[in-house]
Amino acid sequence: MKWFAASLIAALLLLQYRIWFSGAGVGEVFRLRSAVAAQEADNQQLSERNRQLAAEVRDLKQGYAALEERARTDLGMIGRNETFFQVASGSVAAATPAPEGGAGPAPPASPIAPAEADGAATHTAAR
Repeated sequence: MKWFAASLIAALLLLQYRIWFSGAGVGEVFRLRSAVAAQEADNQQLSERNRQLAAEVRDLKQGYAALEERARTDLGMIGRNETFFQVASGSVAAATPAPEGGAGPAPPASPIAPAEADGAATHTAAR
């Protein structure tokens, strides 16, 4: 009977060792739980992004406002009754030459320049 009890205690100790200290024991369970939590956080972010993209697709399919906004920003669309202005960046007054003969300061230049400069800000206005 002593040998039987001793062998049961030894088996119990070996099984406890496997549970607590082996690679597939409690440490692996904790590692997998943290990996699942990280994956769920990633899934939540991706799910939110999918909802936003679905809303954008729905807007593009149903209304012309979103489609027109896309055409304006991506393709530079100008409406029929709109005038295109291109505003030059920087100081336009500094680029104007001073009058000859010291007749006083030059009149200020108009802040709205024709659409000639590359990389300048653009604006459209309805008539």
